[in-house]
Amino acid sequence: MRGLYGIHPHHALSHRGRGEFFYRGQKMTYAEVSVNSPFARDRTFSYSIPVGMNPIAGQAVWVPFGERVLQGVVMALNSQPSVTETKDISGIIDPEPVLSPQQIILARWLSEYYLADLFDAVALMLPPGFERKVRHFLSATPRAASFDAATLPETQQQVLQSVLAQDHFPLRDLEYRMGKKRAVTAVNSLLKQGLLNRTYEMEPIRVKAKHESYLRLLLNKEEALKEASTLKESKRTLKQGVLLESLCQLSLPASLARVRKTTGTTLPALKSLAAKGFITIEQREVRREPISYENITSSPPFRLTADQQAAFAQIQASLQQGKTAVFLLHGVTGSGKTEIYLQALAEAVRLGKCGIVLVPEIALTPQTIERFAARFPHRVAVLHSRLSLGEQFDEWHRIKHGEFDVVIGSRGAVFAPQPNLGLIVIDEEHEWTYKQTEPAPRYHARDAALKLAELTGATVIMGSATPDITSFYRAQRGEYHLLQLPERIVNGETAPMPEVQVIDMKTELTAGNRSIFSRALTGATTRALASREQVIFFLNRRGTATFIRCRKCGLVLRCKRCEATLTYHARETSLICHQCNYRTPVPRTCPRCFSRELQYLGIGTQKLEDETAAAFPQSRRLRWDSDVTTGKDAHEKILRQFRDGKADILIGTQMIAKGLDLPTVTLVGVISADTSLYLPDFRAGERTFQLLSQVAGRAGRGPAGGRVIIQTFFPEHYAVQAAAAHDYTAFYDKELAYRRELNNPPFRQLALLVYSHTNNILCQREAERMVKFLTEERDARGIAGLDLLGPAPAFFPRRRGRYRWQIVLRGSELSPFLSQVDFPQGWAVDVDPVSTIQ
Repeated sequence: MRGLYGIHPHHALSHRGRGEFFYRGQKMTYAEVSVNSPFARDRTFSYSIPVGMNPIAGQAVWVPFGERVLQGVVMALNSQPSVTETKDISGIIDPEPVLSPQQIILARWLSEYYLADLFDAVALMLPPGFERKVRHFLSATPRAASFDAATLPETQQQVLQSVLAQDHFPLRDLEYRMGKKRAVTAVNSLLKQGLLNRTYEMEPIRVKAKHESYLRLLLNKEEALKEASTLKESKRTLKQGVLLESLCQLSLPASLARVRKTTGTTLPALKSLAAKGFITIEQREVRREPISYENITSSPPFRLTADQQAAFAQIQASLQQGKTAVFLLHGVTGSGKTEIYLQALAEAVRLGKCGIVLVPEIALTPQTIERFAARFPHRVAVLHSRLSLGEQFDEWHRIKHGEFDVVIGSRGAVFAPQPNLGLIVIDEEHEWTYKQTEPAPRYHARDAALKLAELTGATVIMGSATPDITSFYRAQRGEYHLLQLPERIVNGETAPMPEVQVIDMKTELTAGNRSIFSRALTGATTRALASREQVIFFLNRRGTATFIRCRKCGLVLRCKRCEATLTYHARETSLICHQCNYRTPVPRTCPRCFSRELQYLGIGTQKLEDETAAAFPQSRRLRWDSDVTTGKDAHEKILRQFRDGKADILIGTQMIAKGLDLPTVTLVGVISADTSLYLPDFRAGERTFQLLSQVAGRAGRGPAGGRVIIQTFFPEHYAVQAAAAHDYTAFYDKELAYRRELNNPPFRQLALLVYSHTNNILCQREAERMVKFLTEERDARGIAGLDLLGPAPAFFPRRRGRYRWQIVLRGSELSPFLSQVDFPQGWAVDVDPVSTIQ
């Protein structure tokens, strides 16, 4: 491990005066900097350190890069540069380092393992709003004023006229008007002819600390009341006296806005009191708090069961030893995994350490946050994409300054600057949303957390009712410590898992039932509603109809930019592409044969909501999917309504399958278990099992118990059978045998290479060229056990107007092999993909 200055902590380092750092007697006069430029790729650049400047590893700096001055981060200090000629660092952006020594190593590892640009890996750990793009501006040269523009092509004439009319013209405006390719081509030609000059500026700072005006009394209350009485004696100052008297009744200091709202006064009136020296109006930094503690009360630890205590004892011992250890906490839904997280965090805090808790974004509900905030009042930070940029900025800086014991957030929270890290919790560790697919680096938060723990000596707890097959395999091999919680806990006592009934929908059709609800589900729902119990209907598909087909010619309506079918959304009265969000009105006739016989097929949550209303008209219904949760607090509002009993039936996608503890839900109906069962992906069975097990776990968390009804056309499938029996081991054994037979993870590693281009023929040719090149490289290096599958069109062969071809590599140590390949623009490399149908 390298220390603060990018060198090993045990090696001799001395400081001999301002700007002079020595390593083994050698002066450290050069810095290796990761530069914020796409041309920097995966390397650092050597810069000389000016006299009097004291940069340290992890510090953000300004550096010259070509004609521009760009942002960079010092990754190491050296006595010798890596090139013969160097430029000076221009300046230091912030006196405090933005990366810790461990994060520097982590960024390098992310770049090397996931084959990403180094600064892209560094950027994951930078303060929110830190990155600033370079803006290009154009101005005319003296020669341009007398130049005969008529001799230029039309596009160049337009550019020159625009710049002559407005000096310091933004290149971005030209790109918007003319299209990027046309504008850039014309500008480059005019630059070569000496008719234009180009300058560069950094875009404005996007976010900074928030300040508000606060009002404060300069007198004590007794003195202020006396002055108020004096002011009231004169008609001219009567209002000032009344105002000063009113201020004495407020709790000051207070924000100026609140004072004005409370007293109904004006700003000039307050300024007149300030001029007399009675009050002062000053600027104060205020924090944008993402957690409201208004309805959160502190909660004590629960008494652990014997199984919980046995698991916690092992984690506690690891924390006390202070050495890296990884625990896989396998517990059925409702077994109390969260309580173990909370008590482990409390133990880490007692030992003077801090923690990070990762939760899938989809499960990061207010209910989840409340449980941690209640145990650690005002000591919990939250980081996720639904926060405003200002909230993220404030949370990040408060975390860095050690104001929080616990950081809870989605996958990006693993890079939070939490000092003195002692514990990392990964809840629902099997969740595929921990993997970032766009943009690069395409990292997995679980693997990043394991690397971070290795660097910091932290303990890791990975919890799940349905662990990732690879994680469980490693635990079985002894790479992780396996902890088991086999029983559900309700009100502090063990309770049975909910009864699960699998309904064969083929039998329902044979019996004449054409409804989307089986007879068993209809009857169970009716009884639950009569008993004033709550019901969840689960369908992992949005919209009203999944596609529209012409009865006459068979045309299926598809996105004009993708090959994906368009989904009909009745509420928006439009067709929507779920790949690129393209929207278009529903046509009245077939675009090909002009027939009016359009058939709406398939079902989504909107259609399910309509069918539920028709089947159970007296019920109160709520829908929870991404179509109705676009607002910042939409998730919280829906959850609060359902938790407060303002709805009987909750209809939703996978959003309702995780992170919810609803004791009044006694029935869960899975409308279709088949939506992902037979997708051409090696994890299709695993995903189906995990999703069914998780959604089934929402039932029976209260004293009334629960029941689950799974509707499927494939009741014999091993994933459905294992989920119905709450039998993870049976599923694991079956799935592992298939993986071993086909050499899929955990037995071999995968890498997915996708090439995209606007021309399908060129796209295919490049994919074929790459397969040939990789095959020759493999054979030349004598690498055994490396298979190349493809090239083949991607599962979605066209997306956002670009055709896509893919190659799958299967082998071991794929990152070192692929790191030697120079991938042209257009290639995306995903090491350890969670799916091969991206």
